[in-house]
Amino acid sequence: MANLKVLKNRIASVKSTRKITKAMQMVAAAKLRRAQEAAEASRPYTERFNAVMSGLAASVGGSDAAPKLLSGTGSDKVNLLVVMTSERGLCGGFNTNIVKKAKLHAQQLLAEGKEVKILTVGKKGRDQLKRDFADHLVGHVDMTEVKRLSYADAQGIAKDVLNRFDAGEFDVATLFYANFVNVVSQIPQAQQIIPASFEETGEGDAVTTLFDYEPSEEAILADLLPRGVATAIFSGLLENAASEQGARMSAMDNATRNAGEMINNLTIEYNRSRQAVITNELIEIISGAEAL
Repeated sequence: MANLKVLKNRIASVKSTRKITKAMQMVAAAKLRRAQEAAEASRPYTERFNAVMSGLAASVGGSDAAPKLLSGTGSDKVNLLVVMTSERGLCGGFNTNIVKKAKLHAQQLLAEGKEVKILTVGKKGRDQLKRDFADHLVGHVDMTEVKRLSYADAQGIAKDVLNRFDAGEFDVATLFYANFVNVVSQIPQAQQIIPASFEETGEGDAVTTLFDYEPSEEAILADLLPRGVATAIFSGLLENAASEQGARMSAMDNATRNAGEMINNLTIEYNRSRQAVITNELIEIISGAEAL
Protein backbone atom coordinates (compact mmCIF):
# COMPACT_ATOMS: atom_id res chain seq x y z
CA MET A 1 0.00 0.00 0.00
CA ALA A 2 1.24 3.46 -0.85
CA ASN A 3 2.21 5.72 2.03
CA LEU A 4 -0.79 7.79 3.17
CA LYS A 5 1.23 11.00 3.40
CA VAL A 6 2.53 10.57 -0.15
CA LEU A 7 -1.00 10.01 -1.49
CA LYS A 8 -2.30 13.02 0.42
CA ASN A 9 0.44 15.23 -1.04
CA ARG A 10 -0.25 13.94 -4.56
CA ILE A 11 -3.96 14.70 -4.22
CA ALA A 12 -3.20 18.23 -3.01
CA SER A 13 -0.74 18.72 -5.89
CA VAL A 14 -3.20 17.57 -8.55
CA LYS A 15 -5.95 19.76 -7.06
CA SER A 16 -3.61 22.75 -7.32
CA THR A 17 -2.84 21.88 -10.94
CA ARG A 18 -6.56 21.57 -11.70
CA LYS A 19 -7.16 25.09 -10.38
CA ILE A 20 -4.46 26.42 -12.71
CA THR A 21 -5.75 24.60 -15.80
CA LYS A 22 -9.32 25.69 -15.04
CA ALA A 23 -8.19 29.31 -14.72
CA MET A 24 -6.25 29.07 -17.99
CA GLN A 25 -9.29 27.59 -19.70
CA MET A 26 -11.45 30.53 -18.57
CA VAL A 27 -8.85 33.08 -19.68
CA ALA A 28 -8.54 31.39 -23.08
CA ALA A 29 -12.33 31.40 -23.46
CA ALA A 30 -12.45 35.15 -22.82
CA LYS A 31 -9.60 35.83 -25.28
CA LEU A 32 -11.12 33.48 -27.84
CA ARG A 33 -14.29 35.55 -28.16
CA ARG A 34 -12.35 38.69 -29.07
CA ALA A 35 -9.90 36.85 -31.34
CA GLN A 36 -12.71 35.02 -33.14
CA GLU A 37 -14.62 38.25 -33.73
CA ALA A 38 -11.49 39.90 -35.15
CA ALA A 39 -10.77 36.94 -37.46
CA GLU A 40 -14.34 36.74 -38.72
CA ALA A 41 -14.53 40.51 -39.23
CA SER A 42 -11.43 40.46 -41.44
CA ARG A 43 -12.67 37.72 -43.76
CA PRO A 44 -15.15 39.80 -45.87
CA TYR A 45 -12.49 42.45 -46.56
CA THR A 46 -9.87 39.83 -47.44
CA GLU A 47 -12.26 37.98 -49.74
CA ARG A 48 -13.36 41.18 -51.50
CA PHE A 49 -9.79 42.42 -51.83
CA ASN A 50 -8.73 39.10 -53.36
CA ALA A 51 -11.71 39.20 -55.74
CA VAL A 52 -10.72 42.65 -57.02
CA MET A 53 -7.07 41.64 -57.28
CA SER A 54 -8.07 38.48 -59.12
CA GLY A 55 -9.90 40.54 -61.72
CA LEU A 56 -6.97 42.91 -62.17
CA ALA A 57 -4.47 40.05 -62.36
CA ALA A 58 -6.59 38.27 -64.97
CA SER A 59 -6.77 41.41 -67.13
CA VAL A 60 -3.01 41.91 -66.99
CA GLY A 61 -2.39 38.25 -67.85
CA GLY A 62 1.10 37.61 -69.19
CA SER A 63 1.84 41.25 -69.98
CA ASP A 64 5.49 42.24 -69.98
CA ALA A 65 4.53 45.25 -67.86
CA ALA A 66 3.09 43.04 -65.11
CA PRO A 67 4.61 43.79 -61.66
CA LYS A 68 7.32 41.42 -60.46
CA LEU A 69 5.23 40.49 -57.43
CA LEU A 70 2.64 39.06 -59.83
CA SER A 71 4.79 37.63 -62.60
CA GLY A 72 7.56 36.37 -60.33
CA THR A 73 11.23 36.03 -61.15
CA GLY A 74 10.70 33.36 -63.77
CA SER A 75 12.13 30.73 -61.44
CA ASP A 76 11.08 28.76 -58.35
CA LYS A 77 14.55 27.64 -57.31
CA VAL A 78 14.67 29.42 -53.94
CA ASN A 79 11.66 29.19 -51.64
CA LEU A 80 10.96 31.24 -48.51
CA LEU A 81 8.63 29.65 -45.95
CA VAL A 82 7.01 32.12 -43.53
CA VAL A 83 5.94 29.93 -40.60
CA MET A 84 3.62 31.65 -38.11
CA THR A 85 3.05 30.04 -34.70
CA SER A 86 2.44 31.22 -31.14
CA GLU A 87 4.82 32.62 -28.54
CA ARG A 88 3.40 30.38 -25.81
CA GLY A 89 2.69 26.69 -25.49
CA LEU A 90 -0.02 24.72 -23.63
CA CYS A 91 -2.30 24.85 -26.67
CA GLY A 92 -2.46 21.22 -27.73
CA GLY A 93 -1.25 20.38 -31.22
CA PHE A 94 -1.76 23.90 -32.61
CA ASN A 95 1.92 24.75 -33.14
CA THR A 96 2.97 21.19 -33.97
CA ASN A 97 0.40 20.88 -36.77
CA ILE A 98 1.54 24.11 -38.46
CA VAL A 99 5.22 23.15 -38.16
CA LYS A 100 4.48 19.64 -39.45
CA LYS A 101 2.87 21.06 -42.60
CA ALA A 102 5.80 23.43 -43.12
CA LYS A 103 8.32 20.59 -42.63
CA LEU A 104 6.58 18.36 -45.16
CA HIS A 105 6.58 21.22 -47.69
CA ALA A 106 10.27 21.94 -47.02
CA GLN A 107 11.22 18.28 -47.35
CA GLN A 108 9.36 18.03 -50.65
CA LEU A 109 11.14 21.11 -52.00
CA LEU A 110 14.53 19.82 -50.90
CA ALA A 111 13.81 16.45 -52.52
CA GLU A 112 13.18 18.33 -55.77
CA GLY A 113 16.62 19.95 -55.52
CA LYS A 114 15.33 23.41 -54.53
CA GLU A 115 16.69 25.73 -51.89
CA VAL A 116 14.63 26.42 -48.76
CA LYS A 117 14.79 29.44 -46.46
CA ILE A 118 12.60 29.78 -43.38
CA LEU A 119 11.38 32.94 -41.66
CA THR A 120 9.63 32.20 -38.35
CA VAL A 121 7.01 34.31 -36.59
CA GLY A 122 6.53 33.07 -33.04
CA LYS A 123 8.95 31.33 -30.68
CA LYS A 124 7.32 27.89 -30.64
CA GLY A 125 7.68 27.38 -34.38
CA ARG A 126 11.30 28.49 -34.33
CA ASP A 127 12.13 26.13 -31.46
CA GLN A 128 10.68 23.13 -33.30
CA LEU A 129 12.21 23.98 -36.67
CA LYS A 130 15.67 24.50 -35.17
CA ARG A 131 15.94 20.77 -34.54
CA ASP A 132 15.84 19.71 -38.20
CA PHE A 133 16.16 22.93 -40.24
CA ALA A 134 18.58 25.10 -38.25
CA ASP A 135 20.70 25.75 -41.35
CA HIS A 136 17.65 27.00 -43.26
CA LEU A 137 16.48 29.62 -40.73
CA VAL A 138 17.15 33.12 -42.08
CA GLY A 139 15.15 35.29 -39.71
CA HIS A 140 12.74 35.49 -36.80
CA VAL A 141 9.98 37.90 -35.80
CA ASP A 142 9.40 38.15 -32.03
CA MET A 143 5.74 38.85 -31.16
CA THR A 144 6.17 38.54 -27.37
CA GLU A 145 5.44 42.20 -26.69
CA VAL A 146 2.37 42.34 -28.95
CA LYS A 147 -0.70 42.33 -26.73
CA ARG A 148 -3.26 43.08 -29.43
CA LEU A 149 -2.67 42.44 -33.12
CA SER A 150 -2.82 45.36 -35.51
CA TYR A 151 -2.28 45.86 -39.23
CA ALA A 152 1.02 47.55 -38.39
CA ASP A 153 2.35 44.24 -37.06
CA ALA A 154 1.55 42.58 -40.39
CA GLN A 155 3.12 45.49 -42.30
CA GLY A 156 6.37 45.01 -40.39
CA ILE A 157 6.54 41.33 -41.37
CA ALA A 158 5.49 42.12 -44.95
CA LYS A 159 8.20 44.78 -45.23
CA ASP A 160 10.83 42.24 -44.19
CA VAL A 161 9.56 39.70 -46.76
CA LEU A 162 9.30 42.29 -49.56
CA ASN A 163 12.79 43.64 -48.85
CA ARG A 164 14.18 40.12 -49.12
CA PHE A 165 12.32 39.63 -52.41
CA ASP A 166 13.61 42.93 -53.82
CA ALA A 167 17.13 41.89 -52.82
CA GLY A 168 16.73 38.67 -54.81
CA GLU A 169 16.96 36.36 -51.80
CA PHE A 170 14.10 34.10 -52.95
CA ASP A 171 11.73 33.38 -55.83
CA VAL A 172 8.62 32.03 -54.10
CA ALA A 173 7.19 32.81 -50.65
CA THR A 174 4.63 30.62 -48.89
CA LEU A 175 2.77 31.51 -45.71
CA PHE A 176 1.93 28.87 -43.06
CA TYR A 177 -0.74 29.40 -40.40
CA ALA A 178 -3.87 27.74 -38.97
CA ASN A 179 -7.34 28.60 -40.21
CA PHE A 180 -9.83 28.86 -37.34
CA VAL A 181 -12.96 26.71 -37.78
CA ASN A 182 -14.12 26.20 -34.19
CA VAL A 183 -12.76 25.43 -30.72
CA VAL A 184 -11.81 21.86 -31.61
CA SER A 185 -10.80 22.36 -35.24
CA GLN A 186 -7.95 24.51 -36.54
CA ILE A 187 -6.74 23.58 -40.03
CA PRO A 188 -3.09 24.28 -41.03
CA GLN A 189 -2.87 26.28 -44.27
CA ALA A 190 -0.14 26.89 -46.84
CA GLN A 191 -0.76 30.04 -48.91
CA GLN A 192 1.54 31.32 -51.65
CA ILE A 193 1.91 35.09 -51.30
CA ILE A 194 4.80 35.75 -53.76
CA PRO A 195 4.27 35.59 -56.68
CA ALA A 196 0.71 36.61 -55.87
CA SER A 197 -1.79 33.86 -56.61
CA PHE A 198 -5.51 34.62 -56.85
CA GLU A 199 -8.39 32.32 -57.62
CA GLU A 200 -10.43 33.55 -60.56
CA THR A 201 -14.05 34.00 -59.49
CA GLY A 202 -17.19 35.24 -61.13
CA GLU A 203 -17.10 38.21 -58.82
CA GLY A 204 -13.62 39.17 -59.94
CA ASP A 205 -14.61 38.89 -63.59
CA ALA A 206 -17.59 41.16 -62.96
CA VAL A 207 -15.31 43.76 -61.42
CA THR A 208 -13.11 43.72 -64.50
CA THR A 209 -16.08 44.03 -66.82
CA LEU A 210 -17.83 46.91 -65.06
CA PHE A 211 -14.92 49.21 -64.33
CA ASP A 212 -12.13 50.94 -66.23
CA TYR A 213 -9.07 51.66 -64.13
CA GLU A 214 -6.88 54.75 -64.21
CA PRO A 215 -3.96 54.58 -64.15
CA SER A 216 -3.43 51.22 -65.86
CA GLU A 217 -4.09 47.87 -64.25
CA GLU A 218 -0.33 47.29 -64.10
CA ALA A 219 0.24 50.52 -62.16
CA ILE A 220 -2.61 49.75 -59.75
CA LEU A 221 -1.32 46.23 -59.17
CA ALA A 222 2.17 47.53 -58.51
CA ASP A 223 0.71 49.64 -55.68
CA LEU A 224 -1.78 47.09 -54.33
CA LEU A 225 0.29 43.90 -54.45
CA PRO A 226 2.56 44.89 -51.50
CA ARG A 227 -0.61 45.67 -49.56
CA GLY A 228 -1.93 42.28 -50.62
CA VAL A 229 1.09 40.61 -49.00
CA ALA A 230 0.47 42.55 -45.77
CA THR A 231 -3.26 41.75 -45.91
CA ALA A 232 -2.57 38.02 -46.31
CA ILE A 233 -0.14 38.10 -43.37
CA PHE A 234 -2.57 40.09 -41.21
CA SER A 235 -5.39 37.67 -42.01
CA GLY A 236 -3.09 34.77 -41.12
CA LEU A 237 -2.12 36.39 -37.82
CA LEU A 238 -5.79 36.90 -36.88
CA GLU A 239 -6.70 33.33 -37.82
CA ASN A 240 -3.70 32.10 -35.81
CA ALA A 241 -4.72 34.13 -32.77
CA ALA A 242 -8.23 32.67 -32.75
CA SER A 243 -6.90 29.16 -33.43
CA GLU A 244 -4.36 29.43 -30.60
CA GLN A 245 -6.97 30.43 -28.02
CA GLY A 246 -9.40 27.79 -29.26
CA ALA A 247 -6.73 25.10 -29.05
CA ARG A 248 -5.61 26.29 -25.59
CA MET A 249 -9.19 26.34 -24.31
CA SER A 250 -9.73 22.77 -25.54
CA ALA A 251 -6.37 21.56 -24.17
CA MET A 252 -6.95 23.10 -20.73
CA ASP A 253 -10.47 21.67 -20.61
CA ASN A 254 -9.04 18.21 -21.28
CA ALA A 255 -6.32 18.77 -18.68
CA THR A 256 -8.91 19.84 -16.10
CA ARG A 257 -11.02 16.75 -16.77
CA ASN A 258 -7.98 14.47 -16.55
CA ALA A 259 -6.94 16.09 -13.27
CA GLY A 260 -10.44 15.45 -11.88
CA GLU A 261 -10.25 11.79 -12.84
CA MET A 262 -6.80 11.48 -11.29
CA ILE A 263 -8.03 13.06 -8.06
CA ASN A 264 -10.91 10.58 -7.90
CA ASN A 265 -8.57 7.62 -8.47
CA LEU A 266 -6.06 8.85 -5.90
CA THR A 267 -8.83 9.49 -3.37
CA ILE A 268 -10.10 5.93 -3.78
CA GLU A 269 -6.56 4.60 -3.35
CA TYR A 270 -6.05 6.82 -0.29
CA ASN A 271 -9.28 5.61 1.32
CA ARG A 272 -8.40 1.97 0.66
CA SER A 273 -4.92 2.42 2.12
CA ARG A 274 -6.32 4.24 5.14
CA GLN A 275 -8.89 1.50 5.68
CA ALA A 276 -6.17 -1.15 5.44
CA VAL A 277 -4.07 0.66 8.06
CA ILE A 278 -7.05 0.90 10.42
CA THR A 279 -7.87 -2.79 9.89
CA ASN A 280 -4.28 -3.80 10.66
CA GLU A 281 -4.29 -1.72 13.83
CA LEU A 282 -7.53 -3.35 14.98
CA ILE A 283 -6.13 -6.82 14.30
CA GLU A 284 -3.04 -5.98 16.36
CA ILE A 285 -5.16 -4.70 19.25
CA ILE A 286 -7.41 -7.76 19.22
CA SER A 287 -4.44 -10.11 18.94
CA GLY A 288 -2.76 -8.38 21.89
CA ALA A 289 -5.94 -8.59 23.98
CA GLU A 290 -6.32 -12.32 23.26
CA ALA A 291 -2.67 -12.92 24.20
CA LEU A 292 -3.32 -11.45 27.64
